Amino acid sequence: MTAQEKIEALRQELRQYNYEYYVLDKPQVDDYTFDQKLKELQEMEAKHPEFYDANSPTLRVGGEVTKNFATVKHEHRMYSLDNSYSQEDLEDWEKRIKKLVDGAVEYVCELKYDGASISLTYEEGVLVRAVTRGDGVQGDDVTNNVKTIRSVPLKLKGDFPAKFDIRGEIVLPLAGFAAMNAERVEAGDEPYSNPRNTASGSLKLQDSAEVAKRPLECLLYSIVGENLDIASQFESLEKARSWGFKVPEVAKKTASTAETFEFLNYWDEHRHDLPYETDGVVIKVNSFRQQEELGFTAKAPRWAMAYKFKTEQAETVLEKITYQVGRTGAITPVANLVPVQLAGTIVKRASLHNADQIEKLDVREGDHVYVEKGGEIIPKIVGVDFEQRDPDSTATEYISECPECGTTLVRQEGEAQHYCPNDMGCPPQIIGRIQHFISRKAMDIEGLGGETVALLVNEGLIKNYADLYTLKKEQILPLERMAEKSADNLIKGIEASKQIPFERVLFGLGIRYVGETVARKLAKQFKTIDALAEASEETLVAVDEIGARIAQSVVSFFSEEANQDLIKRLKDYGLQLELDASVLENQTDKLQGQTFVISGVFSKVSRTELKKLIEDNGGKASGSISSKTNYLVAGENMGPSKLQKAEKLGVPIISEDDFLAML
Repeated sequence: MTAQEKIEALRQELRQYNYEYYVLDKPQVDDYTFDQKLKELQEMEAKHPEFYDANSPTLRVGGEVTKNFATVKHEHRMYSLDNSYSQEDLEDWEKRIKKLVDGAVEYVCELKYDGASISLTYEEGVLVRAVTRGDGVQGDDVTNNVKTIRSVPLKLKGDFPAKFDIRGEIVLPLAGFAAMNAERVEAGDEPYSNPRNTASGSLKLQDSAEVAKRPLECLLYSIVGENLDIASQFESLEKARSWGFKVPEVAKKTASTAETFEFLNYWDEHRHDLPYETDGVVIKVNSFRQQEELGFTAKAPRWAMAYKFKTEQAETVLEKITYQVGRTGAITPVANLVPVQLAGTIVKRASLHNADQIEKLDVREGDHVYVEKGGEIIPKIVGVDFEQRDPDSTATEYISECPECGTTLVRQEGEAQHYCPNDMGCPPQIIGRIQHFISRKAMDIEGLGGETVALLVNEGLIKNYADLYTLKKEQILPLERMAEKSADNLIKGIEASKQIPFERVLFGLGIRYVGETVARKLAKQFKTIDALAEASEETLVAVDEIGARIAQSVVSFFSEEANQDLIKRLKDYGLQLELDASVLENQTDKLQGQTFVISGVFSKVSRTELKKLIEDNGGKASGSISSKTNYLVAGENMGPSKLQKAEKLGVPIISEDDFLAML
C-alpha cells in the first residue's frame, strides 16, 4: 500500500468511527484505539504534506484563527417561522392550508431544538461552507469553527445531490453544558447562563481550537436546493440520515391536527428527558409539491408552524416602572425587577408593553408579579399576586410627558402606545434613528457602532443621519477611544456606504412601518425616491401588501419639510436613491395591474422564478383565486379545486408557455 493509499484508508476509517460515535451514538472502538489511529494519520500527513485534505479528520481539532467573519449571502433565504400556542391556532392554520392546496394534507412533526441556526453547503459531497442564520438573507461564515463539530460530516456517503444546503441547529447538550460550567466554577470563573447562548457564542470564537474543546452537536432538519429529486420532508430527513447527518429520530408523520396534538402533548410532558433543550415542535406540510404551492409570506413559510410549549413562569417583586423612548418616539414601560432565574437566564427587566396592559393587569410598584418569557425570548409580566399586595399601594399612573425631553405625549386613535412627537429634538429618537440608519440591514457602515453614534450626537457633531456625510477626521479624533486607525476606518466606512443600494437606503430612512421587506417592494414599484415621495395614499395602497397604515406613514414622512431637506442632502452627498440600472433593465410594466395565480409544477421555470417574472413586469402574484384574478397559470399536477374555481369565476387559464409568450 502506498503512503497516499494508507493516508486515505486511515481517513476513511476515522470518518466511520466519528460517524458511529457522534451521529449514531454507537461507538465501535474505544477512545485509545481512536486516538492511536488519529496520531498515526497526523504523523503520516506531516511526512506527506502533498496529500493535504482540508476535510481530513485530523483537522477536527481546529487551530485556525478567524479575526473577522466574512458576511455571506444565503443562496436560499432562511425564513423564520410563525408561532402558535394552542390547538385553536393550529386548527386555524390547517384551515388556511386546505383553502390553498388540493387533496389530503400530511404533516411532519419535529422537535424544535434551542440552539444556533446554521446553514451548511455541500458540493460533490464535501462541506464547503457553514453560515449562521444572521438576518435570514445573509449571515457570517463560520466554516472553520463548524468543521470542529464531530457530528458535522466533512464528506458524505451514499447517493447525494451535486449541490445543496442543509439547515439545522448547533446545540450544546445539557450534560456537556453542566460539565463546562463545573470546570468554570472550579477555576473561579462565572458559569455560562444557558446552553443556547453558549452554543451561539461558540460559533463566533476566533480560535477554532477553542471551539473544538466544546461538546457541540449539530442536529439537521431541512434540505434546500435545485433538482434534489426528493418528494417530501420526511423523505428528506431519511435521506440526510443516510448521507451521514445527525437527524433526530423522533420526527413523526401525522394526518390531522388531532394526531399532531398527540405528538405535542407527549413531548410537552417528556421534553425534560431529552439530552438537549427544546422549546416546542415544528409542524410542516410533508409534500414538497404542496409546500411550493403554499409558498411564503414576507417573513415565513405558509407550510410550517412552530408550536411553543407552555412557557416557564417565575415570581418576583416589581421594584420600579421606568419608561423608554424608541427611535420612532414610541414609549415602552419597563418593569425593573428583583433578579430572578427564569428558563436558564437571570431576568432583571420585563416589558409592560403599554398603558392598556398596565391597567388590565393593575400592576403597581412593589407588587409580587409573575414573569414569563414570551415565546421563550422576551420576558413579560403576566399577572400579579394580589394577596401579597401592600394595602397602601396606589394604582400606576401612566406618564403624560416624555421622560427624555419633557414634551407632552400623544396617543393616536387605534394605537396601543403613547408617542413623543418631538422627533427632531428628543435625544433617544435622534440617536435611535441614526443607529437604525447605520444598522447592518440598512447602510451597514463599517467602523461605526451604536455607542459611537450616541457619542457623536452627545458631542454635538451630528443631529441627523445626513450629518454623517459631513464628518471630518479631525472632528472625531478627539473622541473617547477613537485612535487614528479607528477614525480612518469610520470615514472610509461612511464614504463606502454611498454605494449601498436604494432599497436598503430606503429602509434606513426609518419611515414608520416600512421594514426591509416593505422597503424592497416600494423601491421595486417606484424605482426612485422622487417617484415615491410624490405617490398618493391611493397609489401606495394599490401596491401588493401595502396597507392604509403604511401608505399614510409614507405620505406623512415625505410631507415634512425636515425630511425633504434630509433627502435633498443625501442626494447631494451621492447616496443611491434610485434602483440600479442593471435591476431596471429586467423590469417592465407589461403586466401592470394584472393579478396571476400560479398552480402546479412547471418545466421551463420554477414557481419562484414565475412569481419573480410577474412582479418584475409590474404584475401581482396571488395565492388564491378570486373575481379579481386575471389569469391562472396552470402547470402539471394542478389541484382540481383551483381549476374548478377559475372555471366558475371565468378566470382565463393559461399554460407556462402562454405566460412566457406574454413577456
